Amino acid sequence: MRTVLCFVYAAVAVVGLVPVAAVALLLRAAGLGKAMAVMVYRVAQGWAKSIIAMTGCRMTVTGRENIPREGGVCFVCNHSSITDILVLLAYAGRPVGFIAKKELLAVPVLNMWISVIGGLFIDRKNPRKALATINRGVARLKAGGGMIIFPEGSRSRGRGLQDFRPGAFKLATQSEAAIVPVAISGTYDLFEKTGRVVPCPVSVVFCEPVRVAEIPEADRKMVLADRVRGIIGEACGFAAAGTGVTG
Repeated sequence: MRTVLCFVYAAVAVVGLVPVAAVALLLRAAGLGKAMAVMVYRVAQGWAKSIIAMTGCRMTVTGRENIPREGGVCFVCNHSSITDILVLLAYAGRPVGFIAKKELLAVPVLNMWISVIGGLFIDRKNPRKALATINRGVARLKAGGGMIIFPEGSRSRGRGLQDFRPGAFKLATQSEAAIVPVAISGTYDLFEKTGRVVPCPVSVVFCEPVRVAEIPEADRKMVLADRVRGIIGEACGFAAAGTGVTG
């Protein structure tokens, strides 16, 4: 019953808040993008926190003082469950967007919300379009925005910390935005493991920022992925064997 209630509430709220999304789009069109971003973030934060509360999970959030309040920030996070986005929306403390697969453009209402909160749709099968999406993300970071990156590329589904893709760090390297490694534990057990919402402990650790500008440009591709993976692995309690980096 808890699972059904959570999904019904999430869907009804997404549809019911469509007028808010419409107002946000009008504000953006009127050149009030900053006001729009803050308004939408507060709505998304409340939505995410209310769903998390409904799951009955016991949240532990540490390290929020490590999140820069100004300037571009890449939140680089391990990814074990679809609920990771909820956790980041609820506790990042500032507006954040993320890269979404282009197939989600076909999902009515959800596609609008992804766009409104700062999501960018990427077509990985089309290099030219994918590059254009990355460039938009870089521009957003340079303008002081926040973006979420899942460098494993797909959900780990309880298999521990997977290899990081150096290409996933393009947003950070090209914008020289601060990287905040984020370690999330427990979300796989919360839903993904059984396909049902199961109340359990969930831990979120916002680690100390990694300053991209302080790393020589020639070393960034491999050093960043390896360093950030090590930080997240340690915070999650995973053993980070080898480099943990794929080409």
